[in-house]
Amino acid sequence: MCAAQGGQRGKRTVVIEKAERPGKKILISGGGRCNFTNLHTSPENYLSENPHFAKSALSRFTPQDFLDLVEAHGIAWHEKTLGQLFCDESARQIVDMLMNEVTRSSGQVVCDQTIEDVSHSDGQFRVTTQGGTYEACALVIATGGPSIPKMGATGYAYDLARRFGLKVVEPRPALVPLTLGGEDVLFRDLSGVSADVIALTGKASFREAALFTHRGLSGPAILQVSSYWRHGQPIQIDFLPDEERDWLLAAKATGPRQTLRAMLKERLPDRLAVTLADRINLPDMLGNCSDAKLGEAQQRLSSWRFLPNGTEGFAKAEVTAGGVSTAELSSKTMEAKRVPGLYVVGEAVDVTGWLGGYNFQWAWASGWAAAQSI
Repeated sequence: MCAAQGGQRGKRTVVIEKAERPGKKILISGGGRCNFTNLHTSPENYLSENPHFAKSALSRFTPQDFLDLVEAHGIAWHEKTLGQLFCDESARQIVDMLMNEVTRSSGQVVCDQTIEDVSHSDGQFRVTTQGGTYEACALVIATGGPSIPKMGATGYAYDLARRFGLKVVEPRPALVPLTLGGEDVLFRDLSGVSADVIALTGKASFREAALFTHRGLSGPAILQVSSYWRHGQPIQIDFLPDEERDWLLAAKATGPRQTLRAMLKERLPDRLAVTLADRINLPDMLGNCSDAKLGEAQQRLSSWRFLPNGTEGFAKAEVTAGGVSTAELSSKTMEAKRVPGLYVVGEAVDVTGWLGGYNFQWAWASGWAAAQSI
């Protein structure tokens, strides 16, 4: 995006790509159909030490701007849920679109390049690879974070930023499954079971599906809260978000011979219903339970407490939280305040989006913003 926009402004651009082909993370995104943006994008959908940093770029290059580009290239798309836009056919169309935009603006993409050295003197940046040396008055770090290392992802952006004296907010896995231990390990037996829930940690809460795995918890709701979770913190899950506050007491009044297990089976997958009922361990029939006990059961089901013992790490994280500190960069241009001509964009920056196309939109917007300044 940055190279294409820069080229359209008359700049000579080259993208130096470590992989043997460009856009590998784009190609695997969205189940191969690329969730390329989200119609509801706003700064509130991002985490950063400076929650205001993303406002400028996001307001100047919007989801509609990217959608206009998609439609100009004849790419069919659809909205799935919650404003998430996907290609009808393949993520390959987004990669081809971006490559076409670069070549149309006389830019180059040079693949399979290992960077051996980066230096800066006399207002010029020099990048040396096994294929030669490139010189320019501007250098854009757009190498992402270390999430999904099997795709070639590394923390190179941070190493390079530190070399230029830029501070880095400690990177950590985000949008990542959580692992369970201790008493919670019993829930691993529910591997493959999912339910629509509200997941909460701290002040962050999300209503989507949660999925039990052989290692712990996953699914969209869990991936979302994982970005806010810190080691040692609990997460809470409301397994019955649509039920009225005193639904068990009402059920006791209308059907005292009903059991909690039977009632949960009407509302949740069988295996999950049985596990929750067994852990709560009420007497068989609701009529034999005190109102206080039923109130405790309701409370537990609406705020079931899990204490994750970790995450599945960068290997399974969709993105990386943290990165080059926003305090080092101009929010308007993405340029390093202390190193003229040096820019940092996308996932390399301490700006992390929610699940659902928000991280792509930040990539497009931050790349576009840098290109307007170069």
